[in-house]
Amino acid sequence: MRRLLITSLFVLTLASGTVLAQQFSSLEERMTEAEFKAAGLDKLSPEELNALNNWLSTRVGGAPAVAAAADTRGFLDKADEGTIVSSITGEFRGWDGRGDRITLDNGQVWEIVDSTSRLKVKVQDPTVTIEPGIFNSWELRISGYNTRAKVRRIK
Repeated sequence: MRRLLITSLFVLTLASGTVLAQQFSSLEERMTEAEFKAAGLDKLSPEELNALNNWLSTRVGGAPAVAAAADTRGFLDKADEGTIVSSITGEFRGWDGRGDRITLDNGQVWEIVDSTSRLKVKVQDPTVTIEPGIFNSWELRISGYNTRAKVRRIK
Protein backbone atom coordinates (compact mmCIF):
# COMPACT_ATOMS: atom_id res chain seq x y z
CA MET A 1 0.00 0.00 0.00
CA ARG A 2 2.79 2.41 0.92
CA ARG A 3 4.62 1.62 -2.32
CA LEU A 4 1.47 2.38 -4.33
CA LEU A 5 1.06 5.71 -2.55
CA ILE A 6 4.70 6.71 -3.21
CA THR A 7 4.43 5.69 -6.87
CA SER A 8 1.19 7.67 -7.26
CA LEU A 9 2.76 10.78 -5.71
CA PHE A 10 5.80 10.46 -7.98
CA VAL A 11 3.63 10.20 -11.11
CA LEU A 12 1.50 13.14 -9.97
CA THR A 13 4.62 15.25 -9.38
CA LEU A 14 5.97 14.44 -12.85
CA ALA A 15 2.64 15.21 -14.48
CA SER A 16 2.27 18.55 -12.72
CA GLY A 17 5.84 19.51 -13.69
CA THR A 18 5.08 18.74 -17.33
CA VAL A 19 1.91 20.84 -17.25
CA LEU A 20 3.79 23.75 -15.68
CA ALA A 21 6.52 23.55 -18.32
CA GLN A 22 3.92 23.63 -21.09
CA GLN A 23 2.16 26.62 -19.51
CA PHE A 24 5.26 28.77 -19.01
CA SER A 25 5.05 32.20 -20.57
CA SER A 26 7.85 34.73 -20.69
CA LEU A 27 8.17 37.79 -18.51
CA GLU A 28 7.24 40.05 -21.43
CA GLU A 29 4.00 38.13 -21.82
CA ARG A 30 3.15 38.02 -18.12
CA MET A 31 3.89 41.63 -17.23
CA THR A 32 2.33 44.86 -18.36
CA GLU A 33 4.66 47.33 -20.04
CA ALA A 34 4.68 49.45 -16.86
CA GLU A 35 5.59 46.45 -14.68
CA PHE A 36 8.28 45.41 -17.16
CA LYS A 37 9.87 48.87 -17.05
CA ALA A 38 9.45 49.25 -13.27
CA ALA A 39 11.41 46.02 -12.79
CA GLY A 40 14.18 47.39 -15.03
CA LEU A 41 13.79 44.53 -17.52
CA ASP A 42 13.59 46.93 -20.47
CA LYS A 43 17.32 47.64 -19.90
CA LEU A 44 18.30 44.03 -20.62
CA SER A 45 19.60 43.04 -24.03
CA PRO A 46 17.47 40.50 -25.95
CA GLU A 47 20.06 37.83 -25.12
CA GLU A 48 19.96 38.65 -21.40
CA LEU A 49 16.16 38.64 -21.37
CA ASN A 50 16.09 35.31 -23.22
CA ALA A 51 18.57 33.81 -20.72
CA LEU A 52 16.43 35.02 -17.81
CA ASN A 53 13.25 33.56 -19.35
CA ASN A 54 15.03 30.24 -19.97
CA TRP A 55 16.25 30.18 -16.37
CA LEU A 56 12.74 30.88 -15.07
CA SER A 57 11.18 28.22 -17.27
CA THR A 58 13.54 25.56 -15.87
CA ARG A 59 12.60 26.57 -12.31
CA VAL A 60 8.89 26.41 -13.06
CA GLY A 61 8.69 22.97 -14.57
CA GLY A 62 11.84 21.42 -15.99
CA ALA A 63 12.94 22.08 -19.56
CA PRO A 64 12.48 25.45 -21.25
CA ALA A 65 9.05 25.79 -22.79
CA VAL A 66 7.93 27.54 -25.93
CA ALA A 67 6.81 30.87 -24.54
CA ALA A 68 4.26 31.72 -27.20
CA ALA A 69 2.34 28.45 -26.92
CA ALA A 70 -0.14 29.77 -24.34
CA ASP A 71 -0.22 33.39 -25.47
CA THR A 72 -3.31 34.17 -27.55
CA ARG A 73 -2.89 37.95 -27.64
CA GLY A 74 -3.38 39.26 -31.15
CA PHE A 75 -6.07 36.73 -32.01
CA LEU A 76 -9.75 37.69 -32.03
CA ASP A 77 -10.71 39.84 -29.04
CA LYS A 78 -7.42 39.74 -27.12
CA ALA A 79 -6.40 43.37 -27.80
CA ASP A 80 -7.16 44.41 -24.24
CA GLU A 81 -4.54 42.13 -22.70
CA GLY A 82 -1.49 44.36 -22.87
CA THR A 83 1.66 45.15 -24.73
CA ILE A 84 3.91 42.46 -26.20
CA VAL A 85 7.66 43.02 -25.97
CA SER A 86 9.97 40.64 -27.79
CA SER A 87 12.90 40.79 -30.20
CA ILE A 88 14.06 39.62 -33.59
CA THR A 89 17.27 37.60 -33.71
CA GLY A 90 19.78 38.62 -36.33
CA GLU A 91 19.76 41.39 -38.87
CA PHE A 92 16.45 43.15 -39.46
CA ARG A 93 15.88 45.34 -42.54
CA GLY A 94 12.40 46.71 -41.84
CA TRP A 95 9.28 46.26 -43.93
CA ASP A 96 7.90 47.45 -47.27
CA GLY A 97 4.21 47.41 -46.43
CA ARG A 98 1.17 45.18 -46.53
CA GLY A 99 1.90 41.45 -46.51
CA ASP A 100 5.37 41.54 -44.98
CA ARG A 101 5.72 39.07 -42.12
CA ILE A 102 7.79 39.53 -38.98
CA THR A 103 8.74 36.56 -36.82
CA LEU A 104 9.53 37.34 -33.18
CA ASP A 105 11.81 35.39 -30.86
CA ASN A 106 8.80 34.38 -28.78
CA GLY A 107 7.48 32.39 -31.77
CA GLN A 108 4.76 34.82 -32.79
CA VAL A 109 4.40 35.80 -36.45
CA TRP A 110 2.80 39.14 -37.32
CA GLU A 111 1.80 40.44 -40.75
CA ILE A 112 1.82 44.08 -41.78
CA VAL A 113 -1.72 45.13 -42.80
CA ASP A 114 -0.96 48.81 -43.35
CA SER A 115 -0.12 49.54 -46.99
CA THR A 116 1.24 53.03 -46.25
CA SER A 117 3.74 52.19 -43.50
CA ARG A 118 7.35 51.54 -44.52
CA LEU A 119 10.55 51.23 -42.53
CA LYS A 120 13.99 50.87 -44.09
CA VAL A 121 16.62 50.04 -41.50
CA LYS A 122 19.55 47.72 -40.95
CA VAL A 123 19.67 46.78 -37.26
CA GLN A 124 20.93 43.77 -35.35
CA ASP A 125 18.68 41.96 -32.82
CA PRO A 126 16.12 44.76 -32.41
CA THR A 127 13.56 44.89 -29.62
CA VAL A 128 9.98 44.89 -30.90
CA THR A 129 6.95 46.31 -29.12
CA ILE A 130 3.42 45.47 -30.23
CA GLU A 131 0.69 47.50 -28.60
CA PRO A 132 -3.08 47.18 -28.76
CA GLY A 133 -4.84 49.90 -30.71
CA ILE A 134 -8.48 50.73 -31.21
CA PHE A 135 -11.07 48.30 -32.58
CA ASN A 136 -8.95 45.22 -31.76
CA SER A 137 -6.05 46.45 -33.89
CA TRP A 138 -2.35 46.13 -33.06
CA GLU A 139 0.59 48.42 -33.82
CA LEU A 140 4.19 47.26 -34.14
CA ARG A 141 7.27 49.41 -33.64
CA ILE A 142 10.98 48.76 -33.52
CA SER A 143 12.83 50.17 -30.51
CA GLY A 144 14.63 53.40 -31.40
CA TYR A 145 12.40 54.20 -34.39
CA ASN A 146 9.23 56.27 -34.44
CA THR A 147 7.54 54.45 -37.34
CA ARG A 148 4.60 52.22 -36.48
CA ALA A 149 2.76 49.68 -38.59
CA LYS A 150 -0.67 48.15 -38.12
CA VAL A 151 -0.27 44.39 -37.85
CA ARG A 152 -2.31 41.26 -37.33
CA ARG A 153 -1.10 38.09 -35.71
CA ILE A 154 -1.03 35.03 -37.96
CA LYS A 155 0.80 32.58 -35.71
